[in-house]
Amino acid sequence: MEIDAWLWWLIGATALGIALVVTAMPELGMLAVGAIGAAVVSGVFGGGAVAQVVVFAVISTAGIAVVRPIATRHRAQRPQLATGVDALKGRQAVVLERVDASGGRIKLAGEVWSARALDTDRAYEVGQEVDVVDIEGATAIVM
Repeated sequence: MEIDAWLWWLIGATALGIALVVTAMPELGMLAVGAIGAAVVSGVFGGGAVAQVVVFAVISTAGIAVVRPIATRHRAQRPQLATGVDALKGRQAVVLERVDASGGRIKLAGEVWSARALDTDRAYEVGQEVDVVDIEGATAIVM
């Protein structure tokens, strides 16, 4: 019993799909799609070995050329939803106790925080609005 070429392409696509899941390399997914394309050329259209290899190469190369820049761009992006202390940076707060280089208290996001002035020469008085530029431990750095 001889196995048809399209079945070999599907076996190869399955192996590449498994390798994609194990390694999380999107290039393997594009190779799997190319193998499926070659299987279609073989099984549906009856294309020869040269046509199968050409379709595999073209689809795989085109997929990698399109997917790789998109994947690289997504890896480089910061999360759009800031959480934790990152969500507090850049927010405004109200001074509850005088804030200077040695400390003070602010109301930030409905909670009372200890705070310190970023500029050691500046002081912020009660009721004044300040911007949170950083969080160090449980202390907000304001300006």
